Amino acid sequence: MKNALILLICLLSISTQAQQNIIHPQVFEIFETQSKVDCIIELNQPQNLIDQTRGLSKSEKANFVFNYLKGFAQNSQKDIIDFFENKDIDYQSFFIFNGFRSTLTQEDLLDLVDQFEVAAVTYNQPIKVSAVREELNEEERAELEWGLAKINTESVWDMGFKGEGITVAGQDTGYDYENPLIFPKYKGNDNGNVTHDFNWHDAIRELNPLHQDSTNEESHNPCGFNSPFPCDDHSHGSHTMGTMVGQDTANIIGVAPDAKWIACRNMERGYGTPATYTECYEWFLAPTDLNNENADPSLAPHVINNSWGCPEMEGCNIDNWDVMENVINNLVAAGTVVVVSAGNNGSQNCGSIMNPSSIFENAFTVGASRENDTIAGFSSIGPVTVDGSLRMKPDVVAPGVGIRSITLNNEFGTWNGTSMAGPHVAGAIALLIQAKPELSGDVEMIQEILKATAVKGYGEIECEGMDASSSPNFVYGHGRIDLLAAVNMALGISSIKDEKQNLFVNVFPNPSNGYFEFEFIESTNKKVDISIFNHLGKLVHSQKNTAGKIVINLSHVPEGIYYFTLDAEGQIGKGKILKI
Repeated sequence: MKNALILLICLLSISTQAQQNIIHPQVFEIFETQSKVDCIIELNQPQNLIDQTRGLSKSEKANFVFNYLKGFAQNSQKDIIDFFENKDIDYQSFFIFNGFRSTLTQEDLLDLVDQFEVAAVTYNQPIKVSAVREELNEEERAELEWGLAKINTESVWDMGFKGEGITVAGQDTGYDYENPLIFPKYKGNDNGNVTHDFNWHDAIRELNPLHQDSTNEESHNPCGFNSPFPCDDHSHGSHTMGTMVGQDTANIIGVAPDAKWIACRNMERGYGTPATYTECYEWFLAPTDLNNENADPSLAPHVINNSWGCPEMEGCNIDNWDVMENVINNLVAAGTVVVVSAGNNGSQNCGSIMNPSSIFENAFTVGASRENDTIAGFSSIGPVTVDGSLRMKPDVVAPGVGIRSITLNNEFGTWNGTSMAGPHVAGAIALLIQAKPELSGDVEMIQEILKATAVKGYGEIECEGMDASSSPNFVYGHGRIDLLAAVNMALGISSIKDEKQNLFVNVFPNPSNGYFEFEFIESTNKKVDISIFNHLGKLVHSQKNTAGKIVINLSHVPEGIYYFTLDAEGQIGKGKILKI
């Protein structure tokens, strides 16, 4: 009997320790004052799908990722869903990362962790959008805004590229869709016939507790909850959309005035949560109708602008970063460029880029520059130190000081922030894809072109031994974007598509820092000529081999995307490799 009691105590101790390892300490702290806690429950995640979709078209990527993630989630979540439903517990299931949001008692949470394979439980903490410095509203003015002029937008318009046929997206405080500068560009507006199905989603269904409202009544929010049409309760979102697509005869403020936009509200009067951000990202992967049904990955946008951050003091920490990073990786695998603002923590201290989503490798992180191409004093800089990676960020910079755009009530505001820089890049991507349709879904190539053609920025701040006078650097990244140079480079890239291709190979690792191995899917004894070209079509490497496993060394060429051609006595194989 004594031995059985000791065994029971040991088992309880092991169980308690396991629970503490899985459940973030902040959750237990909140249980000390609350009977229930709003939790993010993370299960085991599927593999990174970026390599799986490389080489597919945008629509093929989106369909593959959507179906794979939905299937994975359905298989792994069914028992936990039964647990929630049997206990009559409200929950929200996600598939863009494998997990749930649910408000749980401590007893139910401990039961959940004991019974099922749960990877982590964190608090779904409220988050506030980064503030921007706002100047006085201004009257209409019929002139090109300085940010558009700086990145050579007008020259690209003169080439016939204004974003036609491209879909941009934003998740933010909402959007004043009837503002005349953006209403004609709303994808749900078909010559005045408006439909919001597949074009708008509202992730706000309750008041954010940080507002400390007396009751959870939607009348406290000017847009209410679950708005059936685009609505902005703050102005921040409308301002960013204006910079992406806004324009009329008297106000030339948007980079891509012929692009169409779709959107999601992820903040309630400026406050969001990890769950609301994730819900919007999931909707962009496969937009739905207003009933959140009939998800269609073919309607996913080409690029998403994210002018917000999630700092550790407001809910995001090293224990839940992987949730947001998985979400971004899945969108990139699906062929959507994820543009994020670097943050406004200052350019004088190294490592001030410290918040999701700006810290992640596959997010395209944008800092803010002034009209004279110097870095804005508020713009966060790299390297990424919070995860120990010392990752190179930002990727690029763009105009972010004194940016004039629309606000609520058909007014205008001139604002500062990396929030204002990101939309310049998202709009630029729309024009780049229109100019070179083959770039649609090719996230890596789009990013490489923008980095390769950026105007280099130099300064005096040395971080981790890297002087700002080198390029790229931790202050400017690869530099301030130059849309005209990017479009010209894109137009000079030769297409690798060839319907007569009949020699198929696997390449690994891809990407690689130098050595690539080619393995033929079907065995052949023919001699193979290998040619490697850069983005301008210039031959950078060639060699002859007997078929089989072939290794080439590209350690002598710069980082970037390269094209290969294999010729096995008339059998042709083509593809892309990425040198990192």
